[in-house]
Amino acid sequence: MPVDTRAARPRRYLMCRPDFFEVTYAINPWMDPSEPVDTQLAVTQWERLHGALVEAGHTVELIDPVPGLPDMVYAANGATVVDGKVLGARFRNEERAAEGAAYLNWFRDNGFTDTLEPDHLNEGEGDLLTTRSYILAGHGFRSSAAGHREAEAYFGRPVISLELVDPRFYHLDTALAVLDGDEIMYNPSAFSAASRATLERLFPDAILATDDDAAAFGLNALSDGRNVFLSRTASSLAARLREHGFTPRLIDLSELFKGGGSVKCCTLELRSAA
Repeated sequence: MPVDTRAARPRRYLMCRPDFFEVTYAINPWMDPSEPVDTQLAVTQWERLHGALVEAGHTVELIDPVPGLPDMVYAANGATVVDGKVLGARFRNEERAAEGAAYLNWFRDNGFTDTLEPDHLNEGEGDLLTTRSYILAGHGFRSSAAGHREAEAYFGRPVISLELVDPRFYHLDTALAVLDGDEIMYNPSAFSAASRATLERLFPDAILATDDDAAAFGLNALSDGRNVFLSRTASSLAARLREHGFTPRLIDLSELFKGGGSVKCCTLELRSAA
């Protein structure tokens, strides 16, 4: 699609400053407690992402970070918001369990009246990504298939379950990104054969990323329909996005890579009712 036909749509996001970011445990392959973490650098990089989103015309709300919850910066995992309805998160790992209540309380304190505390495992937009026609839902490492059915019943939208098979890409948002409407990009090798077939059927024109693109957190990206905010290290993927009419906005979040996340992990979209 020619670039001049792409249109950015103002979005509303929730973010959390990484004031207490550290890596003291390992619950994904990217985390290494023996590797030093520079919290101030993480804050500086996060502020650049925040500034880039505001400069692009988006509204960014903030939730206060909580001491002892170093992964709270990964706001995408805190909930899923579709049509103004908020499905809270239920984390698989005990280290992150308290984040679910912290995020759900924020929503209830900030005017969101339709909220649900889930019965089944789901790690928010880490594993529930919304396109125009579907909610794409990852399972295999964190969220459960039962959580997908719960999301489908609550949101009243079709949920497509996708099995993740590579532990490096433990959340769906490390293996797939929604670009605009029903346009996506994804790494085929992150999915089971059956799930690859599903993606090929539903999204025949998707941008296909490589393992290297995904390992550079290039798919942990955020799109407003024209601008795609993604990791600075994903330069080859950025080139392909340009070919498809998108404008890549490269962001350095290298310090937050140490916790296993990048641009999308740091942003939770607040989708209002239509």
